[in-house]
Amino acid sequence: MDRRKFLGAAALATAAVGASACAVTPEDLTAATAADPSLPEVSWQMATSWPPLLDTIFGGATTFAETVSALTGGKFTIDVRAAGELAPGLEVLNVVEQGAVQCGHTASYYYVGKSPVTAFGTALPFGLTNRQNNAWFHQGGGLEMMQAFYGERFGVIQFPAGNTGAQMGGWFNKEIQSIADMEGLKMRIPGLGGQVMDRLGVTVQVLPGGEIFQALQTGAIDAAEWVGPYDDLRLNFQQAAKFYYYPGWWEPGPTLEVQVNLDEWNGLPEEYQAAIATAANVANTNMMATYDAKNIPALAELMSSDVVLSPFPDDVMQAAEGESFAMYDEIAASDPDFSSILSAWSEFRSGIQGWHGLAEAAMTSYQSIL
Repeated sequence: MDRRKFLGAAALATAAVGASACAVTPEDLTAATAADPSLPEVSWQMATSWPPLLDTIFGGATTFAETVSALTGGKFTIDVRAAGELAPGLEVLNVVEQGAVQCGHTASYYYVGKSPVTAFGTALPFGLTNRQNNAWFHQGGGLEMMQAFYGERFGVIQFPAGNTGAQMGGWFNKEIQSIADMEGLKMRIPGLGGQVMDRLGVTVQVLPGGEIFQALQTGAIDAAEWVGPYDDLRLNFQQAAKFYYYPGWWEPGPTLEVQVNLDEWNGLPEEYQAAIATAANVANTNMMATYDAKNIPALAELMSSDVVLSPFPDDVMQAAEGESFAMYDEIAASDPDFSSILSAWSEFRSGIQGWHGLAEAAMTSYQSIL
């Protein structure tokens, strides 16, 4: 791979994301492509980690593809495929890295087995919220660091392209009254959050979204987390378990991402690269807004059944937080890439959580008691 060519492409992509919020409009890009007859017809396929039933998270991929097509006057089209069609749901990065598929839409923390650094692309336990992640990626240097790592390690360039907001803590087939009740539970939970659960005595499994309900219903697992009320209702988790916990401390603001094979990326005209970056930004904003709106009636419907909604006990939260940061230190001691990004991420996290803990938290706390 030509590192200089990659860094130039990454810089252009990052600039396009920033520009999309202030100067470059969809009309600008569409006009630019329409005015240039030399731009080629390009047709790609996109592997995803999602079944179509999960229309909001799968919708992030379709929003992205539709926006790319609109921005290029239909010259650049992307065929979005469900999990299992082009690749298993947890293998998207692998097929994009290999060049078997040009691009994918997935959660980067599914691939912590390849490198723990990938967790920064989605979420770390007790990490950043949706807004904080966006600030870190687009204004705090996070995207540049992650793109440089992905390019060198996987031959891939990636862009934030969706977020669910702070997630729920999941569905359990028994009441959790203390940290002792976590011991021996079989739970579906991916990423570094899964590794923390393992340290708390939980037996961890990683399953794609479409397989969770059956595993929970049959007793193959005792607990599962996914996203939140809207998706959980669509997956009928309330029919398989009745204890519903919050918050999902392992995913305070998980970002989904579009991943593009770097050779394919480098073969695109700059206008199409800009369209990808801008479309990812559109998908990122739209998914969060959709979840925020749809979770309201979904939670009300869940609460109309015999679901028991509870916060995790304090000792569970405290133990999980302690284990999370102990784990980060341990990983950083042996992984210089993780250590470098963790240092920058931690500094940004400290500052933004201090700021959000002031006016933002005060306003939220006041409104919640009205």
